[in-house]
Amino acid sequence: MNLSPTANPWLAAVDPSPIGETKRWVLGRTFPPDRPLVDLSQAVPGYPPAIELRRHLGERLLDPTAHGYTPILGLPVLREAYAGHLSSFYGAPVTPGEVGITSGCNQAFCLALMSLAKAGDQVILPRPHYFNHDMWMRMQGVEPVSLDFRPGSGAVPSAEDAERLIGPKTRAIVLISPNNPTGAVYPAETIHAFFALAQRRGIALILDETYKDFLPEGARPHSLFADPAWRGTLVHLYSFSKVFALTGYRVGGVTAGAPLIAEIEKAMDCVSICPPRLGQEAALYGLEHLLPWARRNTEGLKARADLLGNGLQRSNRWRLVSIGAYFAYVEHPFAGQRSTNVSKRLADEENLLTIPGDMFGAGQERFIRLAFANVADDKIPIVLERLERFGA
Repeated sequence: MNLSPTANPWLAAVDPSPIGETKRWVLGRTFPPDRPLVDLSQAVPGYPPAIELRRHLGERLLDPTAHGYTPILGLPVLREAYAGHLSSFYGAPVTPGEVGITSGCNQAFCLALMSLAKAGDQVILPRPHYFNHDMWMRMQGVEPVSLDFRPGSGAVPSAEDAERLIGPKTRAIVLISPNNPTGAVYPAETIHAFFALAQRRGIALILDETYKDFLPEGARPHSLFADPAWRGTLVHLYSFSKVFALTGYRVGGVTAGAPLIAEIEKAMDCVSICPPRLGQEAALYGLEHLLPWARRNTEGLKARADLLGNGLQRSNRWRLVSIGAYFAYVEHPFAGQRSTNVSKRLADEENLLTIPGDMFGAGQERFIRLAFANVADDKIPIVLERLERFGA
């Protein structure tokens, strides 16, 4: 007689997180001083939160009122500040009642999907996909329908191709720009074409702009919020984690029409009651005081991306597919070898930790993702040297 609980088959069928898998490749290893590990696997800022923020949080911790629950969708003052930030950034009004604060952008996506789709529904997901999006859909019994980018497109998907994938069970299309894993920055006309498609076909457009703050200064990625009808189609996701270096604080945001926000609030109450209070305090301080600090970091990261991108473009072996924000997506030079094998060998032979394209969906065997944000500028020449030497 089997006395063990039976796992949910939808959950059991999902592979573990690629981040945990790749970290295990180097677990327990030691690295010589002249060949240290260079970790290009996980997207994390390469710098700590601003010292002013850390001092501010230390002071907030002394306040007895700063340790309890907040409202389900976040502190009212933070919702107001975040709505104001969106209104300023996009040049169109967004109200506090149309935003909710979440425990990171991953939770924002999970809640948004729960509010839109049920088991048996379909959601269009560009491939290569952000693995957590694919994992969560499958855990919920929602079918991801893959949308591949065309060769030579710079990893930018086509709304025309997406329309052919829409069927009676389609509930939404997901976009990430700047993209994870490819780094591709989608042109405004592409984002608007997907919005128009979703609007025309009566489905949602879930737009994840976690990395919007790493666009060039003054660049407005789209004008969707200027359309009064956005509330019937757009669900916007965001993270404070990258811009203010708050990855461990778990604080993000979701923006949608008020009726959908009300449904998201129900799920949020069951999942975590409210976002972590300290993360909300950090996000609020960041919005009020640290945007210039964040812009300086963005400029430094752009210089790092240029250094890496220029080096890859000079390579006779590795082909740069796309680069932007935190990521470069490259084609490896080993025909017939799966990217997982190539990434494992890079870790074993060159002490270079990357994520293989295999982990971002089928058909990605030729590609590797490099998350360059968490390494210092002086490590980029080392990365390029190791890539060129590897397998040559």
